Amino acid sequence: MLRLAVVLLILATPLRADVPRVVVDIPPVHSLVAQVMQGVGTPELILPPGLSPHDVALRPSDASALAQADLVVWIGPELSRAFARSVDALAQGRVLGLLEVPDTVLLGYRQGAVFSELGGGDEHDHDHDQGSRDPHAWLDPVNAALWLGAIAQALAQIDPTNAEAYTENAATAAARLGTFQGAIDTRITPLRGQPFVVFHDAYHYFEARFEIEAAGAIALGDGGAPGPRRLVEIGQAAQDLGVTCVFVEPQFNAGYAGATLPLEGVRVGVIDPLGFALTPGPQLYETLLTGMVASFEQCLGAE
Repeated sequence: MLRLAVVLLILATPLRADVPRVVVDIPPVHSLVAQVMQGVGTPELILPPGLSPHDVALRPSDASALAQADLVVWIGPELSRAFARSVDALAQGRVLGLLEVPDTVLLGYRQGAVFSELGGGDEHDHDHDQGSRDPHAWLDPVNAALWLGAIAQALAQIDPTNAEAYTENAATAAARLGTFQGAIDTRITPLRGQPFVVFHDAYHYFEARFEIEAAGAIALGDGGAPGPRRLVEIGQAAQDLGVTCVFVEPQFNAGYAGATLPLEGVRVGVIDPLGFALTPGPQLYETLLTGMVASFEQCLGAE
């Protein structure tokens, strides 16, 4: 009788559905997905910190992960051509491209090395088409908050058992991001109007959201090496505009900054759009933006 009772109990207990296998492209997106999946499962990160998505080569294990994924969440083909080719060839499950989410704020690449009127903006020494989409849209927290809902919806469709958890997690994270955005705005406000140069044009979304526009960029928006004419132009503009801060990045050749700009009297800060030194996980996104704000304060707010 006892054995029969145990068997009946097992049969009456609903089997726990497998957690969907979710694969993401870059650490900031991984952080957003991890927040939505918190308490249910953990997404798998394909492009870890320390690698530029613009030219990374995928490993065989990455290809296997894409082929077995129930859901792939990525920015879109503009960020990584290699990843885009792999998604097209290998992904068998659902694919969520975040740049395609309705109401996402989309900006085009800025043309030329200098974004100020002093630069003229006539040089186009790269292969971006006019009006092509700048893929660094995760640096606008309004986009991130919107994407949380889209991620939850995609997960709920493939895993209805945990739909309520995904929806609640997304709503909680979006509300927190709204408060976080206000805190960033407060800290950025006193820094506005000061001219600065960035290493590559990856921060347009952050700049536009918080009204702190760069004067120009040394390298191209996709991280490609700048040509000599661009270097001359940005160097001259930096002098004309009285630039006192240049931001470099840990994952690119920052030697261009010293070769281009007269660094005497110019502060050098470090900003990172991907979370180069951060541990992947739910906290990475807010930690990433907090670090960027701190770098702006240190470089532009220094006496």
